[in-house]
Amino acid sequence: MTTFTKLSYERPDLDALNSRLSDYSAELQQASTLEEANELIRQINKERNDFETQSQLVAIRHSVDTRDTFYEEEQSFFDDALPVYEKEIQVYYRVLTNHELRSELEAEWGSQLFSLAERALETFEESLIPKLQEENRLATTYQKVMSAAQIEFDGKTLNLSQFGPYLQSPDRDVRKAASVARYTYLSDNGDELDRIYGELVRVRTEIAHALGFPSFVELGYARMQRVGYDESMVDNFRKQVRDVIVPLASALKEKQAKRIGVDHLYYYDESFVFPDGNATPQGDESFIIEGGNKMYRELSNETDEFFQYMQERGALDLTAKPGKSGGGYCTYLPSEGLPFIFSNFNGTAGDIDVLTHEVGHAFQVYESRHLTTPEYAFPTYEACEIHSMSMEFFCWPWMELFFGDQVDKYKFNHLAGSMTFLPYGVLVDEFQHVVYRNPEMTAAERRQAWRDLEKVYLPHRDYETNDYLESGAWWHQQGHIFQSPFYYIDYTLAQVCAFQFWVRMHEDREAAWSDYLTLCQAGGSRSFLELVELAGLKSPFSDGVLKETIDQIEDYLLKHPLAN
Repeated sequence: MTTFTKLSYERPDLDALNSRLSDYSAELQQASTLEEANELIRQINKERNDFETQSQLVAIRHSVDTRDTFYEEEQSFFDDALPVYEKEIQVYYRVLTNHELRSELEAEWGSQLFSLAERALETFEESLIPKLQEENRLATTYQKVMSAAQIEFDGKTLNLSQFGPYLQSPDRDVRKAASVARYTYLSDNGDELDRIYGELVRVRTEIAHALGFPSFVELGYARMQRVGYDESMVDNFRKQVRDVIVPLASALKEKQAKRIGVDHLYYYDESFVFPDGNATPQGDESFIIEGGNKMYRELSNETDEFFQYMQERGALDLTAKPGKSGGGYCTYLPSEGLPFIFSNFNGTAGDIDVLTHEVGHAFQVYESRHLTTPEYAFPTYEACEIHSMSMEFFCWPWMELFFGDQVDKYKFNHLAGSMTFLPYGVLVDEFQHVVYRNPEMTAAERRQAWRDLEKVYLPHRDYETNDYLESGAWWHQQGHIFQSPFYYIDYTLAQVCAFQFWVRMHEDREAAWSDYLTLCQAGGSRSFLELVELAGLKSPFSDGVLKETIDQIEDYLLKHPLAN
């Protein structure tokens, strides 16, 4: 069993690969029997999985150390190669969706493959390859700016991720000083971040217009492979969040201010939740992994097998270090059947959230690895996030392993944070709708649009004397806006589904887990709303579901002994 560090990388011969894919597609078009067509699809899937394994290997190794010049160059290769590769996938999709055996092929491979292929065909034309390459390069440039932070603070040199413990310090002066230091770096790079985003908006809008879309909004939805719902349904969901969640979130923030003993909650207070300090893990990475072993062993046979497999193959890179890209993610090396988890442990409760959230993604793809169709490894993003956010809640009974006598503080803050996240999540989404509907906006106008929306969704937020943030620049640190446009409402839709699992696991944990496991094993073989139904959940788009879902949770949060 080859460990991750020993996996060999060889730059793919793009011309040879595309030639083979082209030949397979031509043969598929001529295939007259189901057996012949199926075999060609299997060959295409294998070629794609091999290529995407190499692509992900580079992406991981580049993010683990952005200073590594070899993988920096290889990432540049893939930034340019992916749109060229995508050209052949589009040819395959066109053959597949127009095939005379389509009905038989749908019965064999599932209708979701064909829905996704039709969606993808809306998003690409060969003439746009140079613009797609430019878009990729700009997104990579953003990652470099954010990863390059070397900020002197408290006698140390920190990257952006390593500020976490200081932002949660019981000492308000420390919280403020850390926030100022962190945002000074972002402010110093603010013009460059505005420039990168402005260029991204420009090129994405040009691509959308060339494809016949009125704006990038419609192209963004198609790229996100949204099937079964549209912009109007998303808008109605945001309205429900404004009506139902914003007042509750504001009430929770008022209680937080009283609880930590401040007259007014400023931006640097928001991460500090309890007067004697937030719950923190009682040990380092090895301690957390040890607790994870016990937790996943006791949670289920499936999670035990999975977590051992991840460790045996060295597929966890967890602690923040110099040169490492920020944030956390899970990805998948399909030819190896290997999920990979990347994060930046920094000594806060977020370390445990990663252990549960990203493991939720990785567990899903491990459970559905029998689905060798590349489109089915992960479902579309809003369904993906159900696995991660629900796993966070399924792990609650074991939180004492990590937090000891602080476990109640962790659970309260975890649930309250999940609730107060919803308004922020839909704010990120609405901001992108505003920007891409008005691509001619200046950088200052984009910042003002963000600040105006903050006042609607986060009315409690006060930046005191921080002119950079008051100008509406908070979103500079939200990587999704730059790198994965319109990928954010997904978290909020999934959170509502995860809340339903939270309620159900308190009623019948065994039944809830069974439905969750079924959901994971289905991978991406169905659409979001079909997966929601498969798991016995209610659509977050349905009127009244949001209010109905949070009733029990609201009661828990407002009446909890730690709330006041």
